[in-house]
Amino acid sequence: MVKGRNKKANPGLLAIIAVLVTACQLPNHHLIHPETLPGTVLQWDEDIIRGDLKIHLAWARPQGQGPFRTVLVHPHGGKTTEELKGVIWDLASQGYLAVAADYKRMLDGKYRRNAFVWRDEEDVTYALDYVLENPQVDRSRVALLGFSQGGMFSLLIAAQADHEINGVVAYYPVSDLDYWVAKERRNIIERMVFKLIRWHFYRQSDAASEEEFVRMLYYASPINHVDTIQVPVLLVHGDADTSADLEESERLQQRLTALHKPVELLVVPGGVHIFNFRQTEQARFAWNYTLQWLDKVTSGSADRPRPLPKNGSNE
Repeated sequence: MVKGRNKKANPGLLAIIAVLVTACQLPNHHLIHPETLPGTVLQWDEDIIRGDLKIHLAWARPQGQGPFRTVLVHPHGGKTTEELKGVIWDLASQGYLAVAADYKRMLDGKYRRNAFVWRDEEDVTYALDYVLENPQVDRSRVALLGFSQGGMFSLLIAAQADHEINGVVAYYPVSDLDYWVAKERRNIIERMVFKLIRWHFYRQSDAASEEEFVRMLYYASPINHVDTIQVPVLLVHGDADTSADLEESERLQQRLTALHKPVELLVVPGGVHIFNFRQTEQARFAWNYTLQWLDKVTSGSADRPRPLPKNGSNE
């Protein structure tokens, strides 16, 4: 575990970063997903303590007898399971047992959200291990799904627990944190924003030195763990993403392909960052593809969805 300065997350700073880096349009997490609990879906919440982590889990499943195909879902940065209720209700309506997870870490005697909430090797799979203990879970048909930081989390879990899952879907992940925060940018505003992000990450990391911080960035970056990912990977990324460039998924795809790993990159025309909660047409296209892909890896084959026009759409 990393020792050093424990700094509380600064909600104001996180809000500034979110506004500056992403599009101005606020995400609508029910854009294409149910706004209310469907009558055919059962839903419940629970908190578990594992090590220094407090993990909140939101569960949703179809009525009837299990076990069910299962998907573990992680939200994008700064969000919680509450924002994923529509997603897990949607998955449950498709016949899955869906579980959303978010985390707090014990820091300064209190459970807090943190950019580096995982600091021990065991932290990575605590949620998956707990989910797999549920008798309603079909352990032979389990997949991972995540958005942005949640996509990174899903890839890191896949790297450590590939023998327990069938596939992983990562929407617009940052594959290499050190490269992402340090690379040259033409726009002076972007350069200032990413310097602020790096400074914030450093404070959140509690690293005792720059060298330790760089090591933490390395271990938190999925691109450095692709050698142990054995299951199929679906990367979903918009070509108009200016927060986490399409290059992030392209580099990850190239590394996986070079290692002869099963990987597919779905490029969404006109998709901005978090497009699936902002742009209706892109969201539906990507979600339909995701559902077909999940069905394929957990139970059988699926036809490829019809692609969007090249110019996309921005609803």
